Amino acid sequence: MMISLISGIFLGWSLGANDASNAFGTAVTSKMVQFKTAAILGAACVLAGALLEGRSGIETLSGLTQLTLHQAVVTSISAAVTVTLMTVLALPVSTSQAVVGAILGMGLLNRQVNFAGLGKVVICWFGTPIGAALIAVLVYKTLAAGYNRLNINLFESDILLRLSLVGAGSYGAYAIGANNVANVTGVFVGAGKIDVLSATLIGGLSIALGIVTFSRPVMETVGKKVIRLDAFSALVVVLAEALTLHFYTFIGVPVSSSQAVVGAILGVGIVKGINTVSRRQLLNILTAWFLTPVTAGVAAIALEFVIHLEYIPG
Repeated sequence: MMISLISGIFLGWSLGANDASNAFGTAVTSKMVQFKTAAILGAACVLAGALLEGRSGIETLSGLTQLTLHQAVVTSISAAVTVTLMTVLALPVSTSQAVVGAILGMGLLNRQVNFAGLGKVVICWFGTPIGAALIAVLVYKTLAAGYNRLNINLFESDILLRLSLVGAGSYGAYAIGANNVANVTGVFVGAGKIDVLSATLIGGLSIALGIVTFSRPVMETVGKKVIRLDAFSALVVVLAEALTLHFYTFIGVPVSSSQAVVGAILGVGIVKGINTVSRRQLLNILTAWFLTPVTAGVAAIALEFVIHLEYIPG
């Protein structure tokens, strides 16, 4: 059984490597938080979020289709390879989309897909960046109004922003753990091989491992190549992303922290002037979003065909 879980651990590692940027990427690239500090805090808070609030997302994802242990492994490997490929390309993509794409691929082979549950998930995908952008606009205006009323010098302002970014990043990592742990081990719960508590623990630890070992490359994309962020804007982006992700955790739908953070960055861009946004980099990310579920689904089907050659007419 533990050998089978290696595919889920690999997926969790790739998720942590890719999505840690969504909690601390803007803070690191704005030079307000050191990468080592961000990695340690991110790993700890991801694990806490997974253990405390990861159950609802796991239940939703495990109900999309019925999988055997073998099919759960194929699903995890397909999603992990897809996310890892995007990570190597330094593109912050959706692990949720990769997992659901792989599950859908297996479900089509099984001719058993919960389309009602799938529709709910897809609708939330579209709502994630839009909602994050709106929240970012509101958070920016609210915090700006409060910040401008403070009678503090530059030194005090620097300390306040650093502490705020650490707090917001920690909350963002917590929300990622709570919402996205379902992507790592939800299929194994659906296959009836592990319980929810074990799934949250294994998933949380594997995501944390990805953060501390290989999350730096994507951090160079988020908050730096899409739009140049000052420390205050970085704070707004992380808070908006975390609030968006936590909202979907409450309703039990695993969504993309990458979509949330890019939506939040666009919200900041709307406030500051849309000409500050790198349209080329944004287009690359949007393209990756659409390709991710398709790639993962095709990979799952292809891997299943290779493993079970009886599917191929002789």
